[in-house]
Amino acid sequence: MRSKLFAAGLPPLSPAPKLPIVCYVTDRKSLGESEGGEGVLGKIRAATAAGVDWVQIREKELSGRELLGLARDAVAGRGSTPVIVNDRLDVALAAGAAGVHLGRESLSARDVVGWCRSGKAPAEFLLGVSCHSLEDAREAESAGASYIFFGPVFATPSKRGMGEPQGVARLGGICRSVRIPVVAIGGITEENAGECIRAGAAGIAAIRMFQDARVEAAMKDLIDRLRAPSSWRDQDSRRPQRRNFSG
Repeated sequence: MRSKLFAAGLPPLSPAPKLPIVCYVTDRKSLGESEGGEGVLGKIRAATAAGVDWVQIREKELSGRELLGLARDAVAGRGSTPVIVNDRLDVALAAGAAGVHLGRESLSARDVVGWCRSGKAPAEFLLGVSCHSLEDAREAESAGASYIFFGPVFATPSKRGMGEPQGVARLGGICRSVRIPVVAIGGITEENAGECIRAGAAGIAAIRMFQDARVEAAMKDLIDRLRAPSSWRDQDSRRPQRRNFSG
C-alpha cells in the first residue's frame, strides 16, 4: 500500500509529533491544610496516576532524613514515572531516584556529571540544571547535563529571587542555542504553556498549576488538555521535535 501511494505521487505520511514533557515540581508549603500531613506525597501519587512525565521533589527545608523518606516513598509509588530530587545527589542515589536537579547554590554541574559518569551512578541517571541565562545554558550543556530548566519565563511567587521574568522570546533563543532539552519553568499555566512549546521548549514544569488541581481527575483532565495538539501546535502544525536525552 505504501509503495502504491508513493508511486501515485502522494506524499509520505508525516511522523506523529512528539508530546511535550510535563513535570510536576513539589512544594508542600503551598498545599492547603485540608490536604493533610501526607499532602505532598498524596499529590505526587495523584500526579503520577494522572500521567505527568516527571516529578521533581523540591523541598529545600526538609532535613536529609525527611527528604530521603519522602523520596523513597515517592519512588516506591511512582509506577514508571521518573522521580528527580532537587539539589541532593546523595538523597537521589539512596532513594533510587531517576536523577538529581542542580540549582544555583548546588554543587558544580561539571563536578557532579564527572562523578556520576565515572560509574558511581546508573548510566541512565538524569542530571538537570536550572539556568537563567544563555551563558548558564551553554555551560550546563558543556558540562554534560541531561536537560535544563530555564526561567522564570513568566512572573511567579516561587521565583521572585531570580529577577524579572525572562519571557518567551528569550526562552526561544535558549532553545535554539543548545542541543539538550530545555524545560520551561516559572509562572507556567494552562493558558501560556503552549507559547513555551511553540518557542521550542521540550516541555513545561510547574508547581501551582498542578497543586491547584485538587483531585486526581482534575489533574488528569489538565494534563490531557496540555498534551492536546491544539494547545501547542502553531498554525501550520509544526513544532521542534523533542530531543533525545543523552548522558
